[in-house]
Amino acid sequence: MAENPDSFLYTTEHEWVDIRVDGTAVIGITAFAQEQLGDIVYLDLPSPGSTLTQFSKMGEIESVKSVSDLLSPIHGEVTEVNEAAVKSPELVNEAPYATGWLLRAKLTDPDDASRLLSRSEYDTLVAGLDHRGEDETISVTSVFARDRCPTTRNAWLCRRRYRPRPFPGYS
Repeated sequence: MAENPDSFLYTTEHEWVDIRVDGTAVIGITAFAQEQLGDIVYLDLPSPGSTLTQFSKMGEIESVKSVSDLLSPIHGEVTEVNEAAVKSPELVNEAPYATGWLLRAKLTDPDDASRLLSRSEYDTLVAGLDHRGEDETISVTSVFARDRCPTTRNAWLCRRRYRPRPFPGYS
């Protein structure tokens, strides 16, 4: 598996973002995600000009194993889609941090970075997922669900919105 870059930030849903000094961001999925998905065969990405909302669906990724939602790690506006990856989705498997990036966006909320994981935090998350037997399942509780959801009558709906999306091997 490729090493996760130090300068990138990560989500619990296995997306990465490289926030540049000029306020642009490059978004993709992690090496762990592409490894768990298997051979990627189709990408459904938002078009340039689309608005992204942090931790909301921005597209879908289809592999030979499943179809999974792609969640945006930031608030922003899409400026470019990686057409090479759309035409040849296997690029995401081959180089998820290089030629397999998904899209570029203009960051609209500078506080987004504070709600993401550093490389060491993400590596710890993945290490917990990697050290399980084939018959075990793991439940990952989102930090954001704990921090953002009230303990009132509609809390279950909020927690459902912020729960991690399933990848093969955990529920």
